[in-house]
Amino acid sequence: MKITKLFTLLVTLWIVSMCVVPSVDAQPIVLGVPSARAFAEGKTTEEATILAVEEINSLGGVLVGNVRRPLKVEIMDTRDLEAGVPVSEALLVVERLILDKGAHFIVGGPIRTEAYNAAMDLFFKHKKISIVNTGVYSPGTAKRIADNYDKYKYCFRVTGHVGVELLMELPEILKMLQEKHKLDTAFVMVQDVAHARASGDIAAKKFPEWGWKVVGHEIFPTGATDFSLALSKTKKEKAQFIWLWADMPETAILINQWYDLKVPALIAGYFRPAQDPGFWEITKGKCAYIIAAVLSAGNVPTKVTPWAARYVDAYIKRWKTEPTGYSTASAYMSVYVLKDAIERAGTLDTDAVLAALEKTDLKGGVYGRIRFDPKSHDIIRKLDPEEGALGCWFQWQDGKRVAIFPPKVATGTLKIPPWMM
Repeated sequence: MKITKLFTLLVTLWIVSMCVVPSVDAQPIVLGVPSARAFAEGKTTEEATILAVEEINSLGGVLVGNVRRPLKVEIMDTRDLEAGVPVSEALLVVERLILDKGAHFIVGGPIRTEAYNAAMDLFFKHKKISIVNTGVYSPGTAKRIADNYDKYKYCFRVTGHVGVELLMELPEILKMLQEKHKLDTAFVMVQDVAHARASGDIAAKKFPEWGWKVVGHEIFPTGATDFSLALSKTKKEKAQFIWLWADMPETAILINQWYDLKVPALIAGYFRPAQDPGFWEITKGKCAYIIAAVLSAGNVPTKVTPWAARYVDAYIKRWKTEPTGYSTASAYMSVYVLKDAIERAGTLDTDAVLAALEKTDLKGGVYGRIRFDPKSHDIIRKLDPEEGALGCWFQWQDGKRVAIFPPKVATGTLKIPPWMM
């Protein structure tokens, strides 16, 4: 009798498994990835997306109803981070991904805020869901969705933006600097692009409310290569802290000049080149003590969740480097978030997947719990991975990126440059 029951159970399991195993003819789910391929932002987003797709496909793909379908990645170059390239070029790429490549969903960019905001109208036109996982750091994008939900409801964000980093996390860092290191005077430096200007405006307004004095506010053009005048001003005004927000490669020159001039001010903020594991070698160690936001835990090695530890190991094995930049973890998780929503919806129908995405509650992800604000479709950020998505700030110390904030993700403590003591 027991043998008969066991046999029946095995047959039942076999029949169920046959219902969900993909046939060789299973049509792929196409993920369109608009990417600035000449830039590190594009490269890291592509690598993380490919890693997630390879993992999912190795386990049978995405379960759509009772059929497993593989994922297929289609990447096209928007060039939207290149100086002088019009927004219209990025829009043509997005439309080609949808019309020529047959993308069911868009993940990734466009990366520049101005380009993504323009593309939002295309997502509405073609009724395509977009999960932005890199760039687009102006808080105005979320406001557009909240203010015109019916039109822009197809847009979701799985990473942070200027408002989150400044209004939730930075106040806590500044409080720590005030209480532990007696710093209270800031100088603002930002690049002349939308998300950076927004950062500078918010910082200039909010720092005084947080008990800090702002003694300067510089905006430098994309491609600038000499920052010595602004750095000299920080010395003259006796600034103790430089708030820096820029995504151009030339930021490395600013860091070198800061170190050479021994500017007695701690640098912190968002500056794209400094986020990479190779930045220490690029600057020959002159990036020591700078503090950088990488927007999501997991973009530097942490073990904040079991999935975070597995992800870091998988990334290193696949790409021979630690997770890099600010969008590897979010690009990786965006594919899993979409998979989760499709499987709960049981279909690729846009409105059904949209409804499922709005109900997302994915716990234990690479950077914590993933949920979306019902109005803005922003990811819900918290300082506790059990409650929401976790950001991350690290400091360059002895050739390593050491996570220092939030406390739940920290692998070390903040250090002050010796020339400031």
